[in-house]
Amino acid sequence: MRKALLMLALLTVSLVASAKIERPRLVVGLVVDQMRWDYLYYYYDQLEEGGLRRLVDEGYSCANTMINYVPTITAIGHTSVYTGSTPALHGICGNNFMENGRDRYCCTDENVRPVGSTSEAGMRSPRNMLANTIGDQLRLATEFRSRVIGVALKDRAAIFPAGHAANAAYWYDNSVGHFITSTYYMNELPQWLQQYNREHGTKPGEDQRLLPQGVAVTFDMAEAVLEHERLGMGDETDMLTISVSSTDAISHEYGTRADITQESYRVLDRKLAHFLKLLDEKFGRDGYLLFLTADHGGAHNPNYMNAHKLPAGGWASADLRKKANTALQQRFGVDKLIAANYSDFFYLNHAKIDSAGLSLQEVKDEAIRQLQTEDHLLYVVDCEHAATAPIPQLIRERIINGYNRHRTGDIYCLPRANQFSWVPASNYAGTTHGEWNPYDAHIPLVFMGWHIQHGETTKPTRIVDIAPTVCALLHIQMPSACIGDAIF
Repeated sequence: MRKALLMLALLTVSLVASAKIERPRLVVGLVVDQMRWDYLYYYYDQLEEGGLRRLVDEGYSCANTMINYVPTITAIGHTSVYTGSTPALHGICGNNFMENGRDRYCCTDENVRPVGSTSEAGMRSPRNMLANTIGDQLRLATEFRSRVIGVALKDRAAIFPAGHAANAAYWYDNSVGHFITSTYYMNELPQWLQQYNREHGTKPGEDQRLLPQGVAVTFDMAEAVLEHERLGMGDETDMLTISVSSTDAISHEYGTRADITQESYRVLDRKLAHFLKLLDEKFGRDGYLLFLTADHGGAHNPNYMNAHKLPAGGWASADLRKKANTALQQRFGVDKLIAANYSDFFYLNHAKIDSAGLSLQEVKDEAIRQLQTEDHLLYVVDCEHAATAPIPQLIRERIINGYNRHRTGDIYCLPRANQFSWVPASNYAGTTHGEWNPYDAHIPLVFMGWHIQHGETTKPTRIVDIAPTVCALLHIQMPSACIGDAIF
């Protein structure tokens, strides 16, 4: 009897030891900065079979994925993809925002030092992010045995996707011409990266984001991380987050239809094809899970639109702020009661209002009345009371999702469609983004690889649905402030 019980106990221990949740060896999140949803099809005939076209032909496409907050900005988009949340909860309210009356860059951290350079570009961390990410949850689920690393040219695009508990995040410092990190992650660059920087560094001062080769630089670095850090080669699932920044910077400078913009996507297509082939060779076609999406879209250039009789233009947001401040000074006797404006949000100067003994609501109401005189604005909304604003429900929800009381402006200005927040010059060829409209908010979302069958849905999905979908596939808890729903 004792022998039988002993054998049963040993068998139980053996079964427990061998039992393991089925997961892919590697998860790859790929964000293409400012990639409009329709680019998947606008460029389709120009694509190689193994790159973006392969994603369309083999992957599962969520063709009606929208960003469900404003503003549609890089730092917010990357954060929302990986947290499954919005600025109201994850706290990244723009590339720049104000907090307690101070201007703040989204990932600046004065408590860390640069590693790999001596410039301010290395004083970065994810500490301003108030929620955790897919990678953080993966690390938690595996007792931190999983490895998570982020790569991008932009600091914010490497840092926020990788999360708080990431093993590393690497971004490009133009001042030195190579990849760096900060003491948040490590005190010295790995030996392989020091060697890589010596061999692959570029001319200091040259902005790789404005060159199609910046796309290649990003993928080359991602492949180097994959190889030298041996991601996907251990006992637990690892994660690599990649963001392609050049597509955004080039489009800002030259527009959505420029030859150099199209060249950047041809480079993206070629490098993605090579990267997917590498993943196939390392892990097998069903051994990894990859998703491609964007942090936001982008508007067509207003001069280009006007040339084809399509309505577009701009409104002078900075001039409007000055005009409103003049009116507020005449009414309340205090100058510059509107402190700043970022991405259609106007920030009141609460310290001045308090010290002058003024009513915040009265100042806000007067500011709204003045701002509403701008012809290019459809609505001017008191963010604190957006839930009762007489505006379309979809836009009202996006304002609420984008409003963080401590970091977002007091007033939101809603412009007409295709209206930039400045007046473009007649020779201006570039573009921008930030609005609720489909050209900025409709993003691609394609899953491929592990347990993903080919298909497409036009059922409405949202940027915040990406994180819970990946977490559901991995059988791990969704991120801490997640408000999305798993797609599958």
